Amino acid sequence: MTLLNNKQPLAHEVVEDSNPTDNIDFQTIISRRLNRRSILKGGTGLTAAAFFGALPLVGCSDDDDSSPIKNTDNNAAIPAQGDLKRPETLKFTAVAHSTAETMSVAAGYKAEMILPLGTPLISGIDDWKDNREQSAESFEWRMGDNHDGMWFFGKNGGTYNAKASDNGLLVMNHEYVNSNELSPFGYHVIQDNNAAPIFKNRRLASDVRREVNCHGVAVVEMKRRADGMGYEMVPDSKFNRRLTSSSTAHLTGPVAGSDLVKTKFDPTGFQTRGINNNCGAGLSPWGTYLTTEENFLGVFARGQDASQLSDGQNYGRERYGATEDFPGWEYLWHTPEAKDAKIADEFSRWDMTAVGTSAAEDYRNGFNTFGYITEIDPFDQNSMPQKRTALGRFAHENCAYAPVEQGKPVVFYMGDDARGEYIYKFVSKATWSNSDIGGGLKAGDKYLNDGTLYVAIFNEDGSGEWKALVHSQNGLDASNTALPFNGQDEVLVFARAAADVVGATKMDRPEWVSVSPMTGEVYVTLTNNKYRGVREDQPVSASNPRSYQAGEKAAGNDNGHIIRWAEAGGDHAAMSFEWDIYLFATPYDLTAENLSQLNDSNDLSSPDGLYFDPRGVLWIQTDDGAYTDTTSCMLLAALPGKVSDGTAITTSAGQQTRVGMPASNDNIKRFFVGPEGCEVTGITMAPDFKTLFINIQHPGNTWGAIAGGSTPRSATVMITREDGDVILAESFV
Repeated sequence: MTLLNNKQPLAHEVVEDSNPTDNIDFQTIISRRLNRRSILKGGTGLTAAAFFGALPLVGCSDDDDSSPIKNTDNNAAIPAQGDLKRPETLKFTAVAHSTAETMSVAAGYKAEMILPLGTPLISGIDDWKDNREQSAESFEWRMGDNHDGMWFFGKNGGTYNAKASDNGLLVMNHEYVNSNELSPFGYHVIQDNNAAPIFKNRRLASDVRREVNCHGVAVVEMKRRADGMGYEMVPDSKFNRRLTSSSTAHLTGPVAGSDLVKTKFDPTGFQTRGINNNCGAGLSPWGTYLTTEENFLGVFARGQDASQLSDGQNYGRERYGATEDFPGWEYLWHTPEAKDAKIADEFSRWDMTAVGTSAAEDYRNGFNTFGYITEIDPFDQNSMPQKRTALGRFAHENCAYAPVEQGKPVVFYMGDDARGEYIYKFVSKATWSNSDIGGGLKAGDKYLNDGTLYVAIFNEDGSGEWKALVHSQNGLDASNTALPFNGQDEVLVFARAAADVVGATKMDRPEWVSVSPMTGEVYVTLTNNKYRGVREDQPVSASNPRSYQAGEKAAGNDNGHIIRWAEAGGDHAAMSFEWDIYLFATPYDLTAENLSQLNDSNDLSSPDGLYFDPRGVLWIQTDDGAYTDTTSCMLLAALPGKVSDGTAITTSAGQQTRVGMPASNDNIKRFFVGPEGCEVTGITMAPDFKTLFINIQHPGNTWGAIAGGSTPRSATVMITREDGDVILAESFV
């Protein structure tokens, strides 16, 4: 997320942290469950069995890493690979560190920019022109800003085909806006020191409309180029579409119709206006797009209204960062003045202050209609986005499903990207049927509107458990002091507070989730957390074990790590799991904290984007501010093992934990480095593995600018092999 008024910090620098709870910490767990002295005495010689106990791993044979992936029930909407196996080692030459203005990719590959900010999706709209504002309304048919999570949907005729590669729909998120990209001359802000605190700075309606239209999702039809290398947009395709923060969305599931989401826009509580701050993304097993709403807090404001609300309502707002006199993150979407009531409503919906006699007269509940996994059917251009409230409301980073199996529930995993927040999973009530592939939003109604939301607890001994967030269970009832839960709608709208009650584990910014097609194990990036080991409510723990000072940087977990787990018995609906830390990110020369033995070919900082391709190759992207003096953000390819393939270690903070097998040039390597100032994010691959798509956010200098221009633009990068073969072909020989 970014700030306006020409103050341009990178996305990772604005992170919400509103968890005031003091859930049981791992130091307490240590004293209760383990003898710390004996653990430390064991040092790195502690065996996996002693550390983890005897929980079963996901079933896999010794040669899983080289087994071909079949297009079986377990792959559902993921394309087939034939006999293509995951490589045993990575053969490409690692890309060196770089802080250049341009991007760099592994030798033998070509990386080219496509679909930058402002690209028209239909005829009749001017091309992007540098150093002049594009009209706000035109962005209803242009590529938005800060491209993020995405997916390539193979297309055969007018329908979805997971195996099709010559033609497809590239669907991507536009997370937020950069003022220096959209308005090179800066925004006009009117100051009024006599106004209420949240209205001291006002903005022009046209500027706000432009930003609103730059958020959301783009659907772009792509076709293979004539030379067979990569893709180009299909102009004026009937599938080309923008869904923005002005688009109407439908609320579904247990929260739909609740008093908590009734607003002046829809007093019945079944619709809201806008999808916002769409970060990571996912695919559903039936072939629809799952977008996320992450830092939605930043576009809302709240004035002084605590006296108009109950203690529980106030706590619920504050638990999501919305305190009194909160102006938002300088977007100021609520501030344009308009005499016409309809136009005024366009902007007042971003002000959650309770000013009417009921929720039907204001937008006090508008805030509660954001923060959901939202399903979009890219093949139905007239369909409405569906906010799937059963999956909970929080700062969703992405959404990944586990391999599906006929007759068993569908399971989705999600992270809440804020310091000290939690990891969740959703288990559908309905059981999977292969006949639902291609079923569109009706299949979503079946699997996503009814089920159980769980939150993770990572125990100190390497075990873990899932706690249900269900009304009347685990203390989630009206007797809860801070926020009484009177129904399942309140549990889901205030999922964070519900997770607090059941004792969920505070993590270091849980971001992207991905599930290995080789082992079924689940991987989550924990990007960083400056408060780890610094604040009393976030002590070091086995699952978040590092707090260290590097040079002039303050203590905390600056560089992040990747955690993973295996569900008990290989069943993703299980209530327990076994975990370890797959990888600790760090500069390779930070000896005391280089616990994964990284070198200058594979070191990284702040892992964020995460994607297992169907062959089992793990792609890791970074959103960093701690190592950017040495190298810009990057993309790495990795070949992970499985939980418990490493050893026990002790961090410099004195915390015992467990790390996976050491990194080497055979199993993890830097594949791409972005231009200076950027974040590398969003990733998908064509079904034939010949094209890899990634996104570049907030680049510096003039990257992405038109010829002769000076304004940088976020864009998609298309990576192909120079010989036209599949990505990583050199590793498959």
